[in-house]
Amino acid sequence: MAIGLNPYLQFDGTAREAGEFYHSVFGGELSVMSYAEGMGDENPETKDLVMHSSLYVARGYHVMIADKSPEMPAPQNGTVSLSTNGEDPSEDQVLKDAWVKLAEGAEIQMPLEKAPWGDYFGQLVDKFGVTWMFNVGAEQASDEGEG
Repeated sequence: MAIGLNPYLQFDGTAREAGEFYHSVFGGELSVMSYAEGMGDENPETKDLVMHSSLYVARGYHVMIADKSPEMPAPQNGTVSLSTNGEDPSEDQVLKDAWVKLAEGAEIQMPLEKAPWGDYFGQLVDKFGVTWMFNVGAEQASDEGEG
């Protein structure tokens, strides 16, 4: 049996924009369902909010995205951690490319650079308030693509 761990990010009205941004960063297939489509909601304030969105990325991970309903408390977006083991240069490059794209408009808390444990590590808070931690394995990591 395969078990998947998938981040589920909730937003306060910006889920559609966030999903489109993450789709531009990671590629894959994005599907979006509004509250109107999913529940027949015709309230002008909520009908276009995202009830559920999925971003399936070909590399084997899946991000789910939604706007909170008006009854829910403010979202706590949390932290997403992405890492490689340094054995596949193409995987390392995917993470480096994602770092560069997510860094646009982000608060860089720690630049992507060589860490004391030998890997390359960086952390940022993207323009939607989600914290992303990157760890690129040391064996194939290089200074190219750092942000």
